[in-house]
Amino acid sequence: MEETKAEESLPDQEATVFGTSEPEGQKKTSERRKTRIKHSKIIVGVLLLILLIAILAALISMKTKTHRGGGDLWLEQESHEVQQPTCPPGFSRPPLILVSLDGFRAQYLTDHQSHLRVIGALRNRGTTAPYIRPVYPTKTFPNHYTIVTGLYPESHGIVDNKMYDVTRNAFFSLKNEDEKCNPKWYQGEPIWITAIRQKLKAATYFWPGSDVAINGTFPNIFKEYDSGITFKTRVSTLLNWLSLPEEKRPDFYTLYLDEPDSSGHRYGPRSLEVIDALKNVDDMVGELMDGLTERNLHHCVNIIIISDHGMEEASCEKAAFVSNYLPHTSDFEVIQGPAARIRPKRLPEDYFSFDYEGLVRNLSCSAHDLTMTPYLKEHLPKRMHFANNIRIERGHLYMKPGWQAALNQNEVKRCSGGFHGSDNIFTNMQGIFIGYGPGFLQNTIVPPFENIEVYNLMCDLLNIRPAPNNGTHGSLNHLLKNPVHHPVHPAQLSHETPCEAAEPAPTYSLHCNCSSQINSSETEMNRILLASSTKKESQRRVHHPYGTPGVVQSGANFCLLYHLDYINGYSKDRLMPLWVSYSIQPLLRPPKPRSETDVCVRADVRVPLASSQQCLQYKDDRSLTYGLLHPHYLSFSGPETDSLIGTNMVPMFPAFKKVWNYIHQSLLPKYSQQLNGINILSGPIFDTDYDGNVDPVREVSGNEASIPTHFFLILNSCQNLTLLPTNCVGPLKVQSFILPHRPDYSEVCKVSNLPAPL
Repeated sequence: MEETKAEESLPDQEATVFGTSEPEGQKKTSERRKTRIKHSKIIVGVLLLILLIAILAALISMKTKTHRGGGDLWLEQESHEVQQPTCPPGFSRPPLILVSLDGFRAQYLTDHQSHLRVIGALRNRGTTAPYIRPVYPTKTFPNHYTIVTGLYPESHGIVDNKMYDVTRNAFFSLKNEDEKCNPKWYQGEPIWITAIRQKLKAATYFWPGSDVAINGTFPNIFKEYDSGITFKTRVSTLLNWLSLPEEKRPDFYTLYLDEPDSSGHRYGPRSLEVIDALKNVDDMVGELMDGLTERNLHHCVNIIIISDHGMEEASCEKAAFVSNYLPHTSDFEVIQGPAARIRPKRLPEDYFSFDYEGLVRNLSCSAHDLTMTPYLKEHLPKRMHFANNIRIERGHLYMKPGWQAALNQNEVKRCSGGFHGSDNIFTNMQGIFIGYGPGFLQNTIVPPFENIEVYNLMCDLLNIRPAPNNGTHGSLNHLLKNPVHHPVHPAQLSHETPCEAAEPAPTYSLHCNCSSQINSSETEMNRILLASSTKKESQRRVHHPYGTPGVVQSGANFCLLYHLDYINGYSKDRLMPLWVSYSIQPLLRPPKPRSETDVCVRADVRVPLASSQQCLQYKDDRSLTYGLLHPHYLSFSGPETDSLIGTNMVPMFPAFKKVWNYIHQSLLPKYSQQLNGINILSGPIFDTDYDGNVDPVREVSGNEASIPTHFFLILNSCQNLTLLPTNCVGPLKVQSFILPHRPDYSEVCKVSNLPAPL
């Protein structure tokens, strides 16, 4: 059936294929042709649409690849070293731009490197450091003002974002516009004033203190802070300032961007929002570099990109509450945070009379996890430089990394997001530094340094004289192509006077419990002492391999006492050594000291009685004893008795003496093995008013010696560990410690909770 039907249809098929003269066949053929044309048009249209979409996609892709944000123009420029500034006409000196990226944690540079193409390029092409160390506390206002003054917060007065001045009974906060803009809070001289005083011009697009008439002076151009002004506007305005006529154009500029700090606070340092903020500030730095390139200033301007501090993850699970440890808290408040302070509520009446000592004592070791350590401010590590200002309350709470303190849970400011303010040696508090331009070396990485040094660096780039500051002028010369300041060691203002003995026989007693020691044996010890002290040149080579320490105080009366195992710079004014210096080879085993009862200290016949301390003060005051700066058990070339003499003796509290003995009996032998020998320089420090300057010599009764406030310990070794410190060629490795000398360390519950004493 199907076959028959097929056969019957053949005539129609033939007509369709070959044509027919019949009208109905022509009509069908025409309709099919129209349908076919219509389908062809649709297909062509679809193909054209697909082609158009493909072309647009390609164009978008190309645009995305060629424009990913600001900095394209600058990045396309050939990267080559410029020995001298290449400035367009009208620029007689290279301008300096200081850019702050608030809260830019140093770790962001490595964690988010792929998002920082412009900042990364500036780092690679300029001079940078793994991180820059902020000052303590690691807060915004203290650190920004330190950067532009070179002063520690205790010296420039901006000790926190919130503070109290008892002399004016006034409170400072970022929300109190009247006080924030009051010049009485701001001490020191910021760099825009330094520049103006030396006939330069300065413009600031936001910077803490720049909108305040400090010392009666504003920058030539400045903006009052307004967080609502976009970053693009800030950058474009600064670029417009660079286009001013030469007679109006500034030489120094600041640019402040409040990211990634704002995002870090709100969302935390590990958030996606911080990554977006980093992309944004990188884009803005790129806009700045493009603008400089368009003006042919990219090889003329020196740029410093810096941050004031880092950022830490916030959590109320890492918060210590003072009210949990004290039953009565109604008479004081806690300035909450990671650098918390105790402030009495009755102000100004109780500011000085409040029982800070009792509060610190009652809080000590109260937190079982040891996350919080209470201190009187004068007992904080000296490296913090956070004591010598009346605006710093005497009670202080030192917190471990990641921890905050508050009076109670209701007063914790940040339970999520991020915070900063902690110890300035903590990793997450470190900031960034990048220097780029004709004044900086290229492709250079330098060791980390403190931000107090940046002020002097900027003055050198502007070729102006810095005001007095806490930095060391010239310490950053290794960042510069052509340093302008070449520091020299301070002049020695006092010189040694002789200390010699004609005879070895003892002429006086120190009364140091040496009744068993007869004169004849003491005379023999002295004879050996005098014989060994004649070999001065060889002893200097061993124990002063890097030169004899200089005394930079005028009027100091001292002499050098030589021994086979150490050299002593003995002060006849203070009745104790200013320093002792000695070198030790790698020790295979810890030394074995004598029992304290067997230690017998005799008088040094080279020093008269009037210039010697006696042991009577230690007999009268059982809370005080004496220690030896050069331990007798570290004698390897001469007899131990050369160290058991009055000129090697210093007053020591028994609690500190345990620390001192532990260092010399346990730590120094380990260091000597690790470092292939060490040279040690140690001595007393006198700083009762904790201002960082040595106290004047105090008149003492009889032959009593003043009690040191600290002791210093400097360990020198050779960076080339195949060489001993006594024959080192090349750079040294130096480790310095300042150890607090106190009758007790009640706040120390276990060693792991101690802040580093450097």
